Amino acid sequence: MINPSEHIYDDDPNRGHPDVRTRLKDVSYFFLGNGFIQAAVQWAPSGEGTPLGLLLMDPDQLRKKREALTQEVARGLDATLVRVHAGGAWRKPHAGSARAGWTSHDGVPAVQAVWTWDGGEVAELLFCPDPDSPRLAREVRIFGGGGPVRVATGVCDRTVVASAQANGEPVGFVYQLVPGTGGVDLRVETLSVAVGARTRGDTASRFTFSDPMLDRFARVSQCQLTAAASAGGRMDSSIWQYNREWVRDQAFVAIGFLMAGDRERAACVLRRLLREFITAEGGAMDSSEARGRDEAELDQNGVLLYALEQYVRWTGDLSIVAERWPKVMAVAEYPLRPEFAHGASGLLFNAREFWERHRIHGIQPGLELVHQVFVSIGLRAAATLARRMRQPQQAERWASHADRLRSAALSHPTCGLVVDGALVKRKNLDGSVQDRIDPMPDSLMPDGVPLLRPGDHWLNPDTCVTLPVAMRFVDPGSPVARRTLDSVEPLWNQQWADGGYGRYNVTSEPDSPGGWPFASIFVARAAIETGMPDRAWRVLRWLDTVTGAPAGSWFEFYGPRPSPPYPQVGIIPWTWSEMLALLVEQVLGIRPEVEGLRVRPRLLPGLEHAGCRLQYGTGILNVTVRRDRTRVALSRVTIDGRVSAEGDLTPDVLVPGGPERSGDIEVEIVLPRD
Repeated sequence: MINPSEHIYDDDPNRGHPDVRTRLKDVSYFFLGNGFIQAAVQWAPSGEGTPLGLLLMDPDQLRKKREALTQEVARGLDATLVRVHAGGAWRKPHAGSARAGWTSHDGVPAVQAVWTWDGGEVAELLFCPDPDSPRLAREVRIFGGGGPVRVATGVCDRTVVASAQANGEPVGFVYQLVPGTGGVDLRVETLSVAVGARTRGDTASRFTFSDPMLDRFARVSQCQLTAAASAGGRMDSSIWQYNREWVRDQAFVAIGFLMAGDRERAACVLRRLLREFITAEGGAMDSSEARGRDEAELDQNGVLLYALEQYVRWTGDLSIVAERWPKVMAVAEYPLRPEFAHGASGLLFNAREFWERHRIHGIQPGLELVHQVFVSIGLRAAATLARRMRQPQQAERWASHADRLRSAALSHPTCGLVVDGALVKRKNLDGSVQDRIDPMPDSLMPDGVPLLRPGDHWLNPDTCVTLPVAMRFVDPGSPVARRTLDSVEPLWNQQWADGGYGRYNVTSEPDSPGGWPFASIFVARAAIETGMPDRAWRVLRWLDTVTGAPAGSWFEFYGPRPSPPYPQVGIIPWTWSEMLALLVEQVLGIRPEVEGLRVRPRLLPGLEHAGCRLQYGTGILNVTVRRDRTRVALSRVTIDGRVSAEGDLTPDVLVPGGPERSGDIEVEIVLPRD
């Protein structure tokens, strides 16, 4: 059984300088990185913490925020501020004088920060100047101040000073990680963006939405995914929080890389998962730990198989699967071991649930919906891969088990996970709904968390039930899908008033009440699929109001956190992947399938147009969806310049050929007015 001490951390946010805290008032973190260096520009506009601090990290060393290479015990990030000597005094940014935002510089993502003092203004630009070295560039331009000035910044106890003109001429600083030392070198240098960095920018995906918020969400999710993972595929599943890794999170992030146009990073992550995070028996590690039978997160096997198939479908490259075929087979076979099989139904059972609660939280052996869903999806994906590997018997076996699990999960007479017309999270081994839990006495949970309060602790509802709808495991147009979406509505603003879906019924929460961004995106994706766009808009607009929204750096959840014993709340890279999935798979409706490329857009009400440029196979996929206000009912689909369909129709385009098809693909879909 998992030791309760695994959940205990010692990082006290009230110990030390305010900059060691992840959640400062109104803070936003802008993450930059190229796999060799990871940086976060801390914009703290409300006076708590350094207003424009710079955090530098080695992406291969997962650490707390207080352990960033630019943190000082007494001064926090103060040394990293840019200072200007003008008018006989040193000037530096203050909370009310500074602002920050995303931009681009010579084809690469960049953060622009601007701050002022009486008589002058400073514009800072931060970016990674090349694709394969641990360097971050910081360009400083000064306007006003009466002639020659001096500009300075530093790292911990080292300060670098340069001469400058207050006429907007740039001064360049470069930070470079010193391998093996944990140190940072800082020097003045003429800045330029290397050709390799621009080339990577050229191959990145492009998104355009008529709504500026969605346009920004796409862009920032795409560029911050790049900052999340190291060049070797390592990634903290919650930056500064856990300092651990999960197969599920990394696999979903790999899919996000495919949508972002970084297939090399997707391949790196997937290879590393197969090499380092799958046991010899095929078990998938979570929290950087191998688990026993009772605590295995079986859905992780399915998610990894699905991600591998998505990689092949987007790229046409079978090399990862071919290189590691015995490991892929082990991943597929592991959930089919006899010890996971429920005799009465053939479904999978153990004492672990999707959100990682286990026996100490009161989870008893049972049938978890998401385990059935993702293992079924994963086995279907494995069957497709087996056919590509010319293993027809394996393909038939896995496809048969995929169908069997799906059928049992949705329609078994006693153990099926559809109850009263809606999906439920979990059932007991006797087929009854597992609706309440009671924690063990030695759980080590802190006093005051909802799961320790008097009264019943309910498992349902749970946002994970919307995943089968978002993934089209169930027909999104079915009554089951709609009733499932309705069943999770009580999770919005349960014991709070600032928005967001809690991940599940708050009475069974071993942490704290609050809205969860990536769980809320689960619901939003399913809502778009089922034709409930207002619920999706509500989630998206909430994400534009929370702390971190200006950068698109969403915390794991929004609510109080008893730290310690729990870790400080961090930023979840998986959220960026979920956002890209919502925009690519749901709004634009793009999904590669066995027969070819499917485009089935669901343009949200109020959107006039949406489009993207994505890598697909050896070519480029360009999709444009727009409304024509002169059209009352007619839609038109154009593929590669030729009209393929026009009339009173719901566009559903299949471009045959798969990723092996040569050349670019142009799809234009014109919709009638709302």
